[in-house]
Amino acid sequence: MTLLKLDIYAIRNILKESFIPSQTINFFYGENGSGKSAIIEAIFILGRAKSFRSTSIKSVINISEKQLVVSAQTQQPNGISMHLGVQLDSKNICCHVNHQATQKRSDLAYALPLQIIHPKSFELLDAGSQLRREYLDWGVFNDDECFLANWRHFKRALLQRNALLKSKSITHIDVWNKELVYYGTIVNHYRELYLQKLKPVFLDILAHFIEIDEIELKLLSGWDISKDFGTVLVENIDYDLRYGFTHNGPHRGDFQLWVNNRLAKDFVSRGQLKLLVISLKLAQMQLLKNTHNIIGCFLIDDFSAELDVVNRAKLLNYLSKMDCQVFITATEQSDFGDLKQIINYKMFHVEHGNVKQV
Repeated sequence: MTLLKLDIYAIRNILKESFIPSQTINFFYGENGSGKSAIIEAIFILGRAKSFRSTSIKSVINISEKQLVVSAQTQQPNGISMHLGVQLDSKNICCHVNHQATQKRSDLAYALPLQIIHPKSFELLDAGSQLRREYLDWGVFNDDECFLANWRHFKRALLQRNALLKSKSITHIDVWNKELVYYGTIVNHYRELYLQKLKPVFLDILAHFIEIDEIELKLLSGWDISKDFGTVLVENIDYDLRYGFTHNGPHRGDFQLWVNNRLAKDFVSRGQLKLLVISLKLAQMQLLKNTHNIIGCFLIDDFSAELDVVNRAKLLNYLSKMDCQVFITATEQSDFGDLKQIINYKMFHVEHGNVKQV
């Protein structure tokens, strides 16, 4: 997938802007508050129908407007053109794929698979489990279309079971236990298979950045897998009733990255941890290409904030060979380093919400 033309309306200080990006790497530089991060945010919104910078879309919309709009003309790997659009206000969402309205965010996500690196991305391995579940499920979601339906069935059963637990009425809880076990086991199996596929790709990419021995990706299912999931639900019913929600299941799932038989977050340096996270993100995009011939879009906000000069050069070199479209921001043009080895890139200067190609 490649963005051929991007139109942004009312996102932060970008009131109205349109530009034609390079199909390879695009660099955006400008002072803090110039609007360069808003460009990355706009592309992210187009693919996910939400912001990575704010939980409230109201704060993303330009203060003079009531809604934001992002649209793009894209080209799929098979050469077919596709038009994508998303319109958001503080309450409603309207997505368009080829000018056909849809309320499914998943339609946009399948049409525009993207990954992002920004300063908070490096919390992936040392923050709470939710970030790692989201990372893992994004990969499974794009790897197998059947996953989403099973995940939704699981979530429905979980909501129903939690409602019974909260009301202290468990007459029919066996019905929802069976649903939870059936779909929860399927969700967990998808995650297991995905990590197995991801690991060799991840290790290959990581070798471009650092040398680390003995790396292991371990799935935590969300319950004691030495026991049947259904047995765990029955054994913990009193505990669940006391607190009014289900404590065990894929909704509490996680994965761990171990280095030399120790948790990476407790063992490696801060710089190495960042490179591990970057390699995990790149691996998802590379696996998508290897397995399904789907070329995603990679976003990097604040390029110089988290990486030294040497590793920035390594990352650019890898991205240039990855055959995907990339959007990168930095404060100064010099932050991008030596670009002599990069072919067909475009450089843009951003100032007061205006984008100009250099």
